[in-house]
Amino acid sequence: MDKAMLDYNIKVRLPIVILVVLISYFTTFFYSFDERNLIGYGPEQPINFSHKLHSGEMGLDCRYCHSGVEKSRHSNIPSVDTCMNCHSVVKTESPEIKKLTDYYESGKPLEWARIHRQPDHVYFNHSVHINKGVDCSSCHGNVNEMDVVYKNKKLTMGHCLDCHRESHTEVTDHGVIRKHQGPQHCTACHR
Repeated sequence: MDKAMLDYNIKVRLPIVILVVLISYFTTFFYSFDERNLIGYGPEQPINFSHKLHSGEMGLDCRYCHSGVEKSRHSNIPSVDTCMNCHSVVKTESPEIKKLTDYYESGKPLEWARIHRQPDHVYFNHSVHINKGVDCSSCHGNVNEMDVVYKNKKLTMGHCLDCHRESHTEVTDHGVIRKHQGPQHCTACHR
């Protein structure tokens, strides 16, 4: 390659390549930005529901509404039927309960805005954690103190590994005390 062509490549093409790379990087960064990953993310919900009132002041167990959490990979979002177990007779004149009743009577599902979500390549099983005695607040924070539920912890790989590296005590059905850690190999969580 002659000197003139080399100078041309350095003066013209190199800045263009650098510019294209920078534009691509920043475009990808801003398009992939998702507010759902931020601490404090608490989307507006179709009905104002206070976890502070229900699970805090009234003491309802998380599993009453999130009934699948002990048996399923996912913690279910309760159906309107679950809400109406109480609210067909409790606070029926409240504007929020009237909205709930409209959903119930129309048979239309209530579409709650999801707050906590792991990437598709992450495998997380709620039932395994709940059945090992992991408290919901370990990942979700003190929801029983939140009027509006929001993300208060970054559920990153580091967060999970910190917990998996701790020694946990388990008492078996036969009264044997065992110490164990969560799995730390890649395929335990990445599939």
